[in-house]
Amino acid sequence: MAALVREVIGDVLRRARVEQGRTLREVSDSARVSLGYLSEVERGRKEASSELLNAICAALEVPLSRVLTEAGGELAAEESRAAAPVGVPNIDVSTKVVIPQVASMAVA
Repeated sequence: MAALVREVIGDVLRRARVEQGRTLREVSDSARVSLGYLSEVERGRKEASSELLNAICAALEVPLSRVLTEAGGELAAEESRAAAPVGVPNIDVSTKVVIPQVASMAVA
């Protein structure tokens, strides 16, 4: 099943917060968002409005464009994995295959 945009954005926001060593409470206070709601956004349970995302990003001092770019990259990678045919190995296009020439055999 494909990931939802809100789940991927929540993952990106949580990673940014954890990398900074900040708690949900610190970020929620700074963003002026309830702790419970911020938690729901990070877990992908709530779809944050653009205004709310902007407030959270400002509190994290992370550009909204970076959050959206990272989320887009993760979604693209997941779509790429999902598009690969099942059971078919993903072979690099630069892989070269050498097929030996068949020697003709004369039958007497």
